[in-house]
Amino acid sequence: MALKIRLARQGRKAAPFYAIVVADARAPRDGNFIEKVGTYDPRQPKDSDRRVVLNAERIKYWTGVGAQPTERVSFFMGAAGVAPMPAKRTSLQKAQPKAKAQERLKEKAKKAEAAAAAAAAPAPEAEAPAAE
Repeated sequence: MALKIRLARQGRKAAPFYAIVVADARAPRDGNFIEKVGTYDPRQPKDSDRRVVLNAERIKYWTGVGAQPTERVSFFMGAAGVAPMPAKRTSLQKAQPKAKAQERLKEKAKKAEAAAAAAAAPAPEAEAPAAE
């Protein structure tokens, strides 16, 4: 049986509160779970002790048995010192502008380059009428 340590939503509408639970990976998010090992209250200030509460002893037991934490829970565990802090995954492809935006940026760069080249080139002097 594949075990996950994940968040289960509780609380009312527009007032989220999450339980950190050990559950079978096939169980629904808010469905049956094996054990509640902590809580997460996103409405608390980020520096509050009550924002994330973990039972470190039980989490270490369940990870030793083979439970895999989700990405969000692994960040909580890393911040609490229960497990090493995971590396944040960043998708460089998602961070890039889309194709049309890239084309506009290239055109803008070409125009700026042309304007800089025109400004750098010496302007032709106005010819004075030749004195006869």
